[in-house]
Amino acid sequence: MPRSKRSSSLFTVMLAFAANILVAIAKTFAAILTGSASLVAEAAHSWADAGNEVFLIQAERSAVRPRDASHPGGYGRDAYVWSLFAAVGLFTAGAVVSIMHGVQALGSEEADSDYLVGYLVLAAAFVFEGISFIQSYRQAHAKAESSGTGTFEHVFSTSNPTLRAVFAEDSAALVGLVIAFLGLLLHELTGNPFWDALGSILVGVLLAIVAVVLIERNRRFLVGQPGSDRASEAALGALLAHPEVETVTYLHLEYVGPERFYLVAAVDLVGNDRESDVAADLQAVEASLEESEWITEAVITLSRPGAAPLRPAASGSGPEAAVRS
Repeated sequence: MPRSKRSSSLFTVMLAFAANILVAIAKTFAAILTGSASLVAEAAHSWADAGNEVFLIQAERSAVRPRDASHPGGYGRDAYVWSLFAAVGLFTAGAVVSIMHGVQALGSEEADSDYLVGYLVLAAAFVFEGISFIQSYRQAHAKAESSGTGTFEHVFSTSNPTLRAVFAEDSAALVGLVIAFLGLLLHELTGNPFWDALGSILVGVLLAIVAVVLIERNRRFLVGQPGSDRASEAALGALLAHPEVETVTYLHLEYVGPERFYLVAAVDLVGNDRESDVAADLQAVEASLEESEWITEAVITLSRPGAAPLRPAASGSGPEAAVRS
């Protein structure tokens, strides 16, 4: 991933980490002072998010290590491993704790809370989480525009797991704060702690849903996610633009990291060179493709006799726009 894009992603993660630490400390004190089940759930949520950001920071750092002899495909998939850890942490430290505490609070006689403290902390948390969300939204929206997709569609399908994780966690945090506020408000209006406990359970369910979605997306990229149709079109165009390539009969793209691909193709070369010259030509095509910031490794072979050539679409986007996903 290019340096400017790494810096943008890292800034997004670091901002989310700072916001979550501040919010987690404030929620913890508020939960102690008020005894609110919803605030306990929110405190657990923020501490889980803060811990997860550490995994995401490591994901950003690991994924950009250059490839070497032991990892010819690079270290890009490390981003999905660390992001998977973060998603599992969100499920266990956030969702499970919130649901368990809420269930325990259902049967308890919770004393009246210091509601003002709770409201003030929730309001401050909403501001900090909102700042982090705006940054993640801006990054996602900018990349979605460049690739010609919707922002939420891009977040769901992007190969950048840290962007998806921060965006999802910030979104869940804002929704969770609204749930906690309603639970606290209904507790104050009715005098029934059931609503506060229900708020804790609902926050936990929300976190569980987000965590499961993130786990599933990281699993797909770890086991081998093929490139999108737009990315394949861009790669086909790049191959056909090479002066040594006449036709392309097979093309496979697979993500090996955020916005990084492993490419395999079968081609027909221009002319009818000797075998030694053909090998050199194929290596030249591979080297040319690997100069791109999007291709970690390229493997090019000759087409089998009679194989039908692949045809580019009538209109397509350039390589950069197609792989910004």
